[in-house]
Amino acid sequence: MNNIETLVLNREMALTAALTGVALVAPLAHSQLVTGTLVNAALFSAVMLVGFRAAATVAVIPSLIALAVGTLPMVMAPMLAFIMASNIVLAGVFSLARKAGYWTSAIIASLAKCGLLVISANIVLATLTHGKMTVALASMMGWPQLITAVLGATLAFALFERKSLSK
Repeated sequence: MNNIETLVLNREMALTAALTGVALVAPLAHSQLVTGTLVNAALFSAVMLVGFRAAATVAVIPSLIALAVGTLPMVMAPMLAFIMASNIVLAGVFSLARKAGYWTSAIIASLAKCGLLVISANIVLATLTHGKMTVALASMMGWPQLITAVLGATLAFALFERKSLSK
């Protein structure tokens, strides 16, 4: 491995670690709005700065922490794999659609994430809970997810993409 490859690898590892750190501490805010926005911003930023592979790494950590600290209620534990998958879908769709432009790809990715969560939440939670509890828990996987994804895209844009467009 030459010096340039080492620098690139070290940069990728450092950025991935930093963005994972943001996603790791976000659930400690104990607020779905704050946590979701920061995690989604970290995912969008990871795709922009170091690519999909790094974003996939960032995608799995926050859900585990959210469950551990109570941001994600224990009754939602069966949704953990779907939440992680939806974060990977957000990063993957955003990465694949980037040629369509930042906002087009960010909105499509946000809708894909939200769609996956709404469908999976309604199926999984309906089998485990009943009545008003199902509706209350499933609602956490609906509009709030779309809102935090768009807010995360906005934050990532403000921090990174806007600067690259002005060059």
